[in-house]
Amino acid sequence: MRHMTWLYSTPHLRIRRRFCSDLTETVMGPRYSLLMIAQQRQSVILQMVRAHGGASVGELAERLEVSPSTIRRDLNQMDKAGLLQRVRGGGTPEADDQPFPQVAARAADEKDRVGAAAAAMVEERDVVVLDIGTTCAAVARHLRGRALTVVTASLAVVDELRGDHDVELIVLGGLLRSSYLSLVGTLTQQALAQLRADIAFLGTSGLRADGTVMDSTGTEVPIKHAIRAASERTVLVATTDKLPGSGLLPVLPVTDLQAVITTADPSTAPLDTLAGTSTEVVLA
Repeated sequence: MRHMTWLYSTPHLRIRRRFCSDLTETVMGPRYSLLMIAQQRQSVILQMVRAHGGASVGELAERLEVSPSTIRRDLNQMDKAGLLQRVRGGGTPEADDQPFPQVAARAADEKDRVGAAAAAMVEERDVVVLDIGTTCAAVARHLRGRALTVVTASLAVVDELRGDHDVELIVLGGLLRSSYLSLVGTLTQQALAQLRADIAFLGTSGLRADGTVMDSTGTEVPIKHAIRAASERTVLVATTDKLPGSGLLPVLPVTDLQAVITTADPSTAPLDTLAGTSTEVVLA
């Protein structure tokens, strides 16, 4: 990979840093700040972790020509921000970059409890939209044998319900995102715009303490918006590990939703701030 060495100067500071030229922005001159240097470095770290499924502190320090303590600070900041998972000695990608069966096995009991609580909110003959993700697939399992219409862009949900003669299953079109068994893109959004649902269940990669629902993939964010727009009620499903979870992209404020179904402690932010709002918290 081609590299470029840049030299930044201020009246009190000269800093030399080496970055991958295809991962950085050209920000030159005396106004360049230490914060921006850290952001550039963390962008490279994230790229390396995603490309290799993880990276050690030593590998990152050598590649970026900084001290291990600097890398540890970066990893801690990135873990707190939900950009990756901090593990002993390094970092791993967010769940969205990992195989679907591997993610499904994590916190499987909690997902099953959330799925059962979600199914209890669905009435007979309802039209239900299920988002992608392992928790929404757990919701689908608890909808089996009921007289419902289920709309989804999740192939995992299709696998759960395709043999059920009671459920009318509508599969949204779109571009296959094989890594997460989902269909995305303009066709998916256009199909959702033609529908009207009674209730929808949204997954998330993280729910921040400030109440922001997050996602880790840009192609999924417009789909979530389209799901919400097509539904009378929209409910977030989130296991304990999703508070705060991970995610690069904000989707919407949790207060824009009608309910959150979760296994997390009700004192966890932002659940503790939702009392008295129009967003119900359902503990699974």
